[in-house]
Amino acid sequence: MTSDPAAVRRTIPDEARIGYWTAPDGWKLRRFDWPAQAPRGRILFQTGRGDIVEKYLETFAHLHAQGWSVTAFDWRGQGGSGRLSSDPHVGHASDYRVFDADLTAFWSDWIGEEAIGDLPRVILGHSMGGMMVMRALADRTIQPDAAILVAPMIGLKAPFGAAFSATIARWIAGRGDPARAAWRSNERPGSVASRQSLLTHDADRYSDEGWWQTEHPELVLGPPSWAWLAEGFAGAAALVADPRVESIDTPVLMLIAEADKLVDPRAALRLAARLPNAQVVRFGPESAHEILREADEVRNRALSAIDSFLAACGGGR
Repeated sequence: MTSDPAAVRRTIPDEARIGYWTAPDGWKLRRFDWPAQAPRGRILFQTGRGDIVEKYLETFAHLHAQGWSVTAFDWRGQGGSGRLSSDPHVGHASDYRVFDADLTAFWSDWIGEEAIGDLPRVILGHSMGGMMVMRALADRTIQPDAAILVAPMIGLKAPFGAAFSATIARWIAGRGDPARAAWRSNERPGSVASRQSLLTHDADRYSDEGWWQTEHPELVLGPPSWAWLAEGFAGAAALVADPRVESIDTPVLMLIAEADKLVDPRAALRLAARLPNAQVVRFGPESAHEILREADEVRNRALSAIDSFLAACGGGR
């Protein structure tokens, strides 16, 4: 495999597979699999809202080089996993329980696909993927040996505060078409910052997403719907009130960008403090939301923390 970082980010590895997994209701989710020859374990990577698996090829390459078999899938309603609204450029979900069900069923099938004995099975969730992993841990619908949450969407940044913004989103979603776009562009309403500045300081890594979308226009997704937004606020509030969080015994590593302008890092820190077995690595103004796609100084520190955590959780060689 090439060692050129740009080529790694824009090439599906020869040994990897892009295919589909069929959910119990018949919906097809696009998946990525990159098995290791002599795996030290398996990692299921869960992306964020609007993401495609291709955005994380560089991270997959790092994990694979460390001996991990890597699997990921595009969430229902985005990437190559179809759409949940009539507008293919709106990220819609009327109920996050459809994501819960997909993760639960996929996990059940995934752990049975490859016999690895006592080697660890790990789940990693970025942003919305982090929220869904935390919900699944609380629901006990997955049983990973370790979990990694990267800039988890435990709370949404909102221009008028979470409680008031949640009320507005729920009110609008309940009137008219709940699948209509919550705003026109960018990652959040009222932002004067460029989209790149909200996601990463690394212009080259930021441009990868656009490159893949040019190559595969069917993967393009725009803003969320009002219903998706209302569900996001409700999901965060439910985790805050969920007493089961204190009984989650899975080892958790949480990477948090304190300057994150998309999700609320303080909410993530408060949740981490409730977990019995959690480690937290904090990044300052040097990191925006996409920690694993940040400039090398940030990204290398994040990957080093992940490697150390996995080694301590039984993923040593």
